[in-house]
Amino acid sequence: MFAVLKTGGKQYKVSSGDILRVEKLAADAGEKVQFNDILMLGGDAPVIGAPFVVGAAVQAEVVDQIKGDKVINFVKRRRKHGSQRTRGHRQKLTLLRVTEILASGADATGVKAAVGSGSVATVVEAKPAKKSSAKPAAGGDDLKLLSGVGPALEKKLLEAGVTTFAQVAAWTEADVAAMDEKLSFKGRIEREGWIEQAKELAKG
Repeated sequence: MFAVLKTGGKQYKVSSGDILRVEKLAADAGEKVQFNDILMLGGDAPVIGAPFVVGAAVQAEVVDQIKGDKVINFVKRRRKHGSQRTRGHRQKLTLLRVTEILASGADATGVKAAVGSGSVATVVEAKPAKKSSAKPAAGGDDLKLLSGVGPALEKKLLEAGVTTFAQVAAWTEADVAAMDEKLSFKGRIEREGWIEQAKELAKG
């Protein structure tokens, strides 16, 4: 039985006992890792994934962390004042020995998933979002009933101490101008007719 697995952007055809060199994995020598991205299982009854074979996996033991052969990159510009540049690179690799090919039950093995070292991200515990302190006072009205007022505008109004339709209905021109400037409503109060709406809503 053989399997075709995907890791590091490459595909490898492997069988149990094979020695494999792949892009560096975040694992130490002696550790056991599991590849879950299986494109195909071969044998008496071949299975082709779409794109992966569900439940299939390839388990392998990390033999060593090694480096590939040195690759020289040489660039020369043929001009009067040309330049040249030489750079070398040795790809970091992980040497593996394939130990087992699983046709199913990959989720229940408990073996560490094979993850590329470049893909390992620091896990930051998500902090619960701070609850807004702007809550309607006891007996406060639902200000979202005013035209054009959504959760964001309602929050601004609550933070400014406006909790009831009666308060809005009692605004004078000076109050409207002050609110408009303080909360950057840009004429929304008069444009939407909040005061008239508030008077009607206050009546119940």
